[in-house]
Amino acid sequence: MGEEIEFIKLRKAIRVNTKKISPEKLQERLEKKHIEMERIPFVKNGFWVKAKFNLVSTPEYLLGLFYFQEAAAQIPVEVLNPKNLTLDCCAAPGGKTTQIAEYAPVIAVESNRERFVALENNIERLGLRNCIAYLMDLREVDKRFSSILLDAPCSGNYMLEDHWMQKNSLKRINERAEKQKELIAHALSLLEKDGIIVYSTCSIEPEENEFVIQFALDHFPVKVEKINCIGDPGLTKIFGKKLDPSIAHCRRLWPHKTKTIGFFIARLKKC
Repeated sequence: MGEEIEFIKLRKAIRVNTKKISPEKLQERLEKKHIEMERIPFVKNGFWVKAKFNLVSTPEYLLGLFYFQEAAAQIPVEVLNPKNLTLDCCAAPGGKTTQIAEYAPVIAVESNRERFVALENNIERLGLRNCIAYLMDLREVDKRFSSILLDAPCSGNYMLEDHWMQKNSLKRINERAEKQKELIAHALSLLEKDGIIVYSTCSIEPEENEFVIQFALDHFPVKVEKINCIGDPGLTKIFGKKLDPSIAHCRRLWPHKTKTIGFFIARLKKC
């Protein structure tokens, strides 16, 4: 796989803010500006875009008609498909928060002050009035929800960061995994019976993904639900260990297969 991943080049992607405009009308407006637009086939309101200038300078961007969001990152909210008040656990910079707001009201929490400012700015630019953002750690939240998104802080992957292999170590990955277990444990304590939580990361490390879901299955009354999106099944045999067979219902997006960043998505229901 090493030879394949070296030549992958990510395509710039946007998500339409359907609270303000339809995908068709935005496509019409941007194509008049000689911006190449191609619908992303595996998400509802996404486009790959190509232009000879920075789209940040367009009136459409300033008016909040779209949000720059990598194609794979648009999938978790569609998998969650929220219908009621939803908690976005680690929300900045706000791509998934503002996407949730197209479905349902959302409470977004973010513990990093600088990132929180970006979250607030994006909510404001997109003109969303059904979002409330709090500068706080997820572990301080005590309200219960029937719908939760936990896009957990992770070690990232080689598609997002130069020299990723050199910068990371097994120690760092394991430290991240322990933090992720803390976060999913608290998120699950907030989830109502029959509620849904989607756990996602932009990491492709099993320690941060399948092992976190196994931890959830071992310690909470939850089950892994089947999801319908692109990607390969979650791994159930890793490093000589056998995991719960239902973890195969999770989805892994391998960059060399999906031409996106690496991603992992799991949908859990509380029993």
